[in-house]
Amino acid sequence: MSNFILTDRKTDYLLPPSVDDWLTQDHLARFVVEVIDGLDLTNLTRQYAGRGSKAHHPATLLAILVYGYCTGVFSSRKLEMASYDSVAFRYIAAGSHPDHDTLATFRRRFIDELAGLFVQVLEMATEMKLLKLGTVCLEGTKIHANASRHSALSHGHIVKLEAQLKREVQELLALAEPADTANIPDGMSLPKELKLREDRLAAMATAKAKIAERAAERYAREKAEFDEKSAKREAKEKETGKKPRGKPPTAPEPGAKDSDQINLTDEESRIMKVSGGGFDQCYNAQAGVDTATMLIVANGLTQAPNDKQQVAPMIKTLQTQAALLGDAKTLIADTGYCSEKNVAACDEAGMQALIAVARQDHHPHWSERFTDPAPLKADATSMQTMAHRLTTKAGRAAYALRKQTVEPVFGIIKSVMGFRQFSLRGLRKVSGEWNLVCLAWNVKRMAVLRPTVG
Repeated sequence: MSNFILTDRKTDYLLPPSVDDWLTQDHLARFVVEVIDGLDLTNLTRQYAGRGSKAHHPATLLAILVYGYCTGVFSSRKLEMASYDSVAFRYIAAGSHPDHDTLATFRRRFIDELAGLFVQVLEMATEMKLLKLGTVCLEGTKIHANASRHSALSHGHIVKLEAQLKREVQELLALAEPADTANIPDGMSLPKELKLREDRLAAMATAKAKIAERAAERYAREKAEFDEKSAKREAKEKETGKKPRGKPPTAPEPGAKDSDQINLTDEESRIMKVSGGGFDQCYNAQAGVDTATMLIVANGLTQAPNDKQQVAPMIKTLQTQAALLGDAKTLIADTGYCSEKNVAACDEAGMQALIAVARQDHHPHWSERFTDPAPLKADATSMQTMAHRLTTKAGRAAYALRKQTVEPVFGIIKSVMGFRQFSLRGLRKVSGEWNLVCLAWNVKRMAVLRPTVG
């Protein structure tokens, strides 16, 4: 007789099975359910009218979404299928099977409420003694929009296409003349061809108007910056009596540029340079990560391709949450965030800034690691003080935390959780989805940090 464990798929259970027996006690799905059950979902439940057939509870749908984002399942259709063929999802749904339309509608409908839930999860981490805010590392990463860069049109290309389409419309109208009807190719419908080009021209006109609106906003912003720099330069010249060194600021030009683009699929996304080379249709996702726990304590999303303007919004978010989570004492960021304005913003917020002034040498001389710089001058500016702080032993050790906290977080989100592209479109909805991703990461991380189940 062979020594094998027999596989019997035909004998029924003698007693009804319990979903509580399906997973190990320390399984992530159990922890997700515990966290979601501990949240205040009043803002979600009160929006249900109570008419018609019974709805799935928001806690169940949210738990399915959070566990899906934790494990790399983002599609509502795949989530529906997982409620049938995944033990973990069956446990979360307790044997129910919300369809993909219900899940997709829930995600879109309550996308704005996710910001509040993100903070609630951090409060829970604080209550569990997992989070004690102190040093925050700020970083950004480009995440693909739900749109192809091939759907983008530049202003210069639109102008050329408009001229071509208008010529084609005139040619088609000429063919419609009674004398030329004999020249119409077989199978061609003139009204259909004309409508196609007229619709395209209307779409081009709308795209041009939106590009012009963006150009006007950009000009107003650049003009304000130009006026500020010019005023500082004039004031310095009056104070010293000498012409300031360096080139004077260049006045911005109004109007749209030929290179200005708009994406017809997601017009609020932007073409951005991505790591590895090349450009793609993206959003710039920001995260402030606690160095001690690797929990994301603040997040944001922007259309700006660089990070220069993201320090102030992050500080504001941290200050808003301070009453619930505590005060951040230090802000660490790479050279992409470096500016006198950002250092001053940290000083005003009572936070110590450690923002790299320039790219660091990967192979510094050995002596640099064991020596401190010369004492700082008494009249040093905020920027000089920070630069000096970064060259001290303590400053170098603190700045080194950035690479082992925030960068691994983005790496795990993209490579382990598999989140490389947004499912939703538009800045508001995509911001909400980034909140959901950060919430899922925090739950996943808290499951690791919590005391192990005995």
